[in-house]
Amino acid sequence: MGELHHLGVKDALRGLAEGRFTCEDLVRDCLVQIARLDPKIEAWVWLKSEAALERARAADRHRQAGQPGALLGIPVGIKDIIDVQGLPTRMGSAAFEDYLPTMSARVVRRLDEAGAVMLGKTVTAELAYYVPGKTRNPWNPVHTPGGSSSGSAAAVAAHFVPTAIGTQTNGSVIRPAAFCGVVGYKPSAGLVSRAGILKFSHTLDQVGVFARNVADAAVVASALMGYAQDDADSLLDYAQVPRELDPRLLFQPPRLAAVRTPAWPLVDADQQENFTRSIAVLRRAGASIEAAVLPDAFAAAHDIHRTIMHYEGARTFAHLQQQHRELLSAEINRLIDEGLKIAEPAYHAALESRTRLRGELGDFMHRYDAVLTPPARGEAPATLAHTGDPAFCTIWTLCGVPAVTVPSGLGAHGLPLGLQVVGGYLQDARLLQVAQWCQVQLGFSHQPPDVN
Repeated sequence: MGELHHLGVKDALRGLAEGRFTCEDLVRDCLVQIARLDPKIEAWVWLKSEAALERARAADRHRQAGQPGALLGIPVGIKDIIDVQGLPTRMGSAAFEDYLPTMSARVVRRLDEAGAVMLGKTVTAELAYYVPGKTRNPWNPVHTPGGSSSGSAAAVAAHFVPTAIGTQTNGSVIRPAAFCGVVGYKPSAGLVSRAGILKFSHTLDQVGVFARNVADAAVVASALMGYAQDDADSLLDYAQVPRELDPRLLFQPPRLAAVRTPAWPLVDADQQENFTRSIAVLRRAGASIEAAVLPDAFAAAHDIHRTIMHYEGARTFAHLQQQHRELLSAEINRLIDEGLKIAEPAYHAALESRTRLRGELGDFMHRYDAVLTPPARGEAPATLAHTGDPAFCTIWTLCGVPAVTVPSGLGAHGLPLGLQVVGGYLQDARLLQVAQWCQVQLGFSHQPPDVN
């Protein structure tokens, strides 16, 4: 029973269903792995070991009674900007030191309904923005794990949990997944409720999932999706919500676009080489891949994203600054100060530009099953002072389209590199099929050196 922490979501569900081990066995083994490695990695801000074991025993009783649950008995980590009833939600900031939610976020309630076992809260950058928390990269502790969902990505990479929940306003799921060598999946905007989650930018905030393979990420995301009355941007039309996210194998190789976004000049040499090699591997496997260029309008996408994020973030956090300016970092105070200077007409113009870009991207995506593009500059930077550049995620977050990071190789320093696979809006099921096909063809199977 000492290797259960290596199991992914679907393998663990299969083992539990077949009675080869109990949920309590699985959770205990995960807790042993945490005790062994987390002193070095520090992925957790709040670990509820005894409560998790009791929840695991309850899951075992439910399974014995034949009670259903899509994630019954699966351990999960929750980013610490997501409310969990009765647990502190610190948001990575001293300003929330005393905040104790009285109700769990919608995604936590969906996980509870699915039978998942929450082990605790994972570290986040301050207010899901720039200043990193204490977490280190499991591949090399002097490197950043990325952010702002740093603890969630590291917890999955270190095999503390088979899955964890994060959020993305710019690149906070896709980038840390790439840096930590795991799968990160950000569904289409509107499919997963943000109710009960720290609001940074109501236009841009999106929930995502970390797992060790695409199929596992799909299982978890399926449990999170659905209309939520308490989220104004939740999709009301159930017909738009994918019914089946299980990424079965494609009948034929996909049609793909290899896209170099305006951020391409920032790509490191080993990431360029890895991107080129990945495309060659997928072509040999039968994919039709053409080099493609986004419409000229996307040259302004990063400025549009910045205007929206700063304008909305400043107004979200202005009251917090008035009460606790001295408890906020210089970076957050600068965001608020600069964002409050953005005039309303400029903000509305940015929103209109975003709408036009979404339409142009939709037209572009009609020709392909998915887009291939880098998820980050390259390997995780050798620093704990910042979380890396999110520029390679900006366009896709701005447009609210689904994206998946697939581990695809190692860089010059032996840290992971990823491939970002992007789909059309609400084409999540198709995207996951393509991403799984890419993952199988690329065959990346390495893991952090200390995990075993």
